[in-house]
This record gives sequence, C-alpha cells and structure tokens, in this order.
Amino acid sequence: MKLSPDQSVYWQYGDISINATLVWTWVIMAVLGIGSILITRKLKTDIRISRWQCILEMIVTGISKQIQEVGLRQPQKFIGFLGTLFLFIAASNLFIIFPFYDPPTGSLSTTAALAICVFAAVPFYGIREAGLGGYLKSYIEPNVIMLPFNIISELTRTLALAVRLFGNIMSGGVIISVLLSITPFIFPVVMNALGLLTGMVQAYIFSILATVYIAAATAESNKKRIPKGTND
Repeated sequence: MKLSPDQSVYWQYGDISINATLVWTWVIMAVLGIGSILITRKLKTDIRISRWQCILEMIVTGISKQIQEVGLRQPQKFIGFLGTLFLFIAASNLFIIFPFYDPPTGSLSTTAALAICVFAAVPFYGIREAGLGGYLKSYIEPNVIMLPFNIISELTRTLALAVRLFGNIMSGGVIISVLLSITPFIFPVVMNALGLLTGMVQAYIFSILATVYIAAATAESNKKRIPKGTND
C-alpha cells in the first residue's frame, strides 16, 4: 500500500529521482501561476466586471477579512504569503477529484517545507513590524524565565504544523485505497467527497494557525499603534 507520493518515482538516474510529490507540486504551482496571470490580466475598476474578477475579489476579500479577524490590522501586508499558503494547500487537496493524482500534501517533505516557511515568516514579519528588540522581547514575556519555554514552543509548533497536515491527508488517502480495494464503486466516491471537505478544512486550519503565529509575533507592534483610551 502506498502511504506517500514520494514512493511513486517517475524517473531516476543514480541518486537523482523525480517522484510524484515533486511533479504534482510543480503542476499545482504552474496552475496557480498561469491561472493568476490569466485572471488578473484584464482587471477592471468599472461597475461591470467579469465573473472571474468577481470570484477573485470574493476570494481576496474573504482571506483579508479572516486575516484581520485573527488580529492583523493591515491584512494587505500579509495576504501575499498567507493567501498563497491557503490557495496552494487548497488546490493540492482539491485535485484529488482526478483518479491519477497524488496530493503532494500527503508527503511529509511538502508539509515540512510549508511549516518551515511559516517558521521563517514569523520572525520576518515580527521584526519588520515590531523591530528586532520588540520581537525578541516577546520571548521573555511575561518574564525571562519563559525564554526556554517560548523557544521550545516556537520549534514544536512548526513540527506540529507539518505532522498535522501530513497525517490528515495521508490517512485520508489510505482509507480511500482500502475502500477502493473492498468496494470499488460507492464508498470511494463518498470518501472522495469527504476528502475534498477535509482538504479545504486543513487548508483553512493551516493558514489560520500561520496567521495566529504571525499575529502573536507582531502583537507588540499592534499595541503601539492603538491610541490610548480606546478599546479597539
């Protein structure tokens, strides 16, 4: 039984190999890249806009609203990174409707890479918004005793992000494979439908957690921007 798309090797020469994870990752990147070019090349500011632009604006507005609700007051600064995370994971999981497709998010190497991106983005945005001193100060709050615990928390939540996404996608694929071998008609269709729902939920959860981590890193900066005497 295949547990990961890494096991599907399409080409190999010595130690160099191209597996399903690599191929489908680049396919999804190409689809998102080409799709964004095609959709955005004819954007208009008129009252009448195309259906594609309407859908695009709904997606961008929805993601911006979610980012703002989590605590980032200027979502336009973060939507490029967080929106890309969500769209990549969502597209990776959405393509399971194709029977020959192996979701790259079912590989620990992919989910680990996404988690590392979040791990690097947290200090990047934290330092950019709060300054180096303000960001480092967050590691000794509420007191200096918390320094080792905050560092451990930073490392373990990155591992948790990778394992959570990998485990959910991989387990879904295994269940579908088992049911396909037992009952090749009805149950796999139902499980694919549930897989689509689970994939969207996982994309949402991963992106929201990344947003929460960045919001925590930039909390000091947000406090400085709030005028005294106001509740917002």
